[in-house]
This record gives sequence, C-alpha cells and structure tokens, in this order.
Amino acid sequence: MIKYILKCNKNHEFESWFSNSKEFEKLKIKKLIECIYCASKKVEKSIMSPRISMSLNNRKEMVDKKEIIKVKKDLLKIRKFIEKNFEYVGDKLAEKVKDIYYNNEKNYNIYGTTTSKERKELQDEGIKLSNIPWLDKEN
Repeated sequence: MIKYILKCNKNHEFESWFSNSKEFEKLKIKKLIECIYCASKKVEKSIMSPRISMSLNNRKEMVDKKEIIKVKKDLLKIRKFIEKNFEYVGDKLAEKVKDIYYNNEKNYNIYGTTTSKERKELQDEGIKLSNIPWLDKEN
C-alpha cells in the first residue's frame, strides 16, 4: 500500500491510498479518481516527503536513545543544582543526618554517601533519604 497526497485543479488537497504507484496511474487514466471536495477528475499527485520505514526494533532503539539522553541531561541538571545548593559531607552523611534529626541542629541541605547498612539504620529510625543516580559530568 502507498499513500499519496493528491491535489485537484482547484488546489484542494486530500489523501488517498493505492495498492501501488501503477494502480494510481491506471485509475487516473480511466478518470476514476476525483477530488473529495469538488468532484474534479483533474487530480495529480502533490509533492510529499517520502516515508522511511524502520523496523520496530530500530524505532524502539531511537526512542530509547532519545529517552536515555533526556534522562542523562535531567540527572546532570539535578547534580549541578545539588552541588550548588547543598553541602557535601562525603561518607559522614548518616552521622550528619542524625545530628540534624535528633539534636535539633540547624536544618540545612547536605549530600553525601552511605553504606547500605547505614541507610537501613536511618530508615528503621524513620529518617528518609533520597537516592539520586550520580552521573559523571563527562559521561
């Protein structure tokens, strides 16, 4: 099947499907194609861009790549924001979070790393942390 954008002598444009390009020519010669707006039988193919067919896997790969690029850009924006607005405390994050939570230390934004054991302990104590995938800036 092939889809053409057709145009009549009164400049009306419309789409129509044909089994192949020869079928369009055959029907045109027999004057069996007419404008859907004015019934004119003087119809030509309009200029149109070709449709490049891709396999489903190729289309999925393109979408996946675009999504991955977008997610990477978003994660890098988050990293930049955190580095600008939060204090880096390194592997002392669990300790600092507890100081803020239990000792009413001044509440301020921090970031750093924890072990899975420290994360579990904080979770058991009702302290919630957000985990953000940390991309290398050059990645």
